[in-house]
Amino acid sequence: MKEAMKILVAHDGSDCANAALENLSTAGLPEDAHVLVMSLADVFVPAQVDENVDDTFPLYVPEGIKLAHARARQVLEEAEEIARQARERIKATFPNWEVGYEAEADSPAWALIRKADSWRPDLMVLGARGRSVFGGRLILGSISQRVLYEVRCSVRIGRGPYKDPAKPIRLLIGVDNSADSNAAIAGVCDLWWPKGTEVGLVAVVDTVMAIPHETDPTAIKWIEVAKEENWVQVREVFEPAAQRLRSNGLHTDVLVRRGNPSDQLLQEAHTWGADCVFVGARGTRGIDRLLLGSVSSAVAARAHCSVEVVRPKK
Repeated sequence: MKEAMKILVAHDGSDCANAALENLSTAGLPEDAHVLVMSLADVFVPAQVDENVDDTFPLYVPEGIKLAHARARQVLEEAEEIARQARERIKATFPNWEVGYEAEADSPAWALIRKADSWRPDLMVLGARGRSVFGGRLILGSISQRVLYEVRCSVRIGRGPYKDPAKPIRLLIGVDNSADSNAAIAGVCDLWWPKGTEVGLVAVVDTVMAIPHETDPTAIKWIEVAKEENWVQVREVFEPAAQRLRSNGLHTDVLVRRGNPSDQLLQEAHTWGADCVFVGARGTRGIDRLLLGSVSSAVAARAHCSVEVVRPKK
C-alpha cells in the first residue's frame, strides 16, 4: 500500500502565508495526506529561574529578565495559535487529511530545515513573504531562500490570486533533459489534477543542447539548435515526456523558446497565465550538491504565480 504524502506547512499568519494555504486547493494534492503545520517564534526563550529555590537566600531576578521571559512566552503562544488556526483552515478544505501543528522558539530557517531533515516530508509549503512571528524576514533571498537551498525535499512557494474554478489549471514545467528536470515531470505525473488541466513543457534553447545518445544511455550528444528549423529535434526530444503527461489525462504541449532560461520561463508563465511553474532543483549545468541552480532560484524568487521546486525522491 502506498504511503500517504507528507506535507510540512510553514505558516506565520501573514497574507502571503494565507495565500499559500488557499493555493493548496489547486496544487494537485491527494485526498489523504499527513500534514504538519509549523509556526516559528523568532525569539530566545531563556531557562526559567526559580526565585524560591532557597528560602534563606532567595534569588534576586531583575524585572527586565522577568519581562523578557513573559514576552518570549507570549510570542510563543501567539505562534502556537497561528499554527492552530492554519490547521483548522486546512482541515476545512481537506477533511480527510491528518493535520497536526506545533510552534517553536528558534531561528525560522534552521528550525524548518531541521524539521524537514527529521520528519522527512515529501513537500514543504511556504508563503512568498512573511511577517510578525517570523520577524518579518521570510522573503526570498533570506529565510525562504535558505530553506529552498538546504532542504532535501520538494518545496512549493504558494502565490497567486483566487483561482476561478471554471477555468482549467495551467502548469508550466521547465525542461532541459536533466535528471532534476525529469523529476519535475515525474512529480507532476504523481499528483492528482482535475480534468482539463493544461501543461506546457518549456524548453529554452541556446546554441546547442544535450540529449541522450541513441545506443549508449550513459553518454550524451549535443545537437545544434541555434536555428529555428532545428527546433523540430527539440520537440522530438521532449515528446515522450509530453506523451507521459497526456497519458495521465493532462493536455500537454511542448513549447520551445530562445533566450535566458529563467527570463523565458517567467515571461511564459506571465503571458500564458500559469497557476504554477514546476522546475527541477538543478539543470544540465548545475553541480551535484543540494544547492539550487540559478534558473530554479530566479524563477522561485520572481514568478507571479506559485512555484514548485522538485527534488528527486530518494
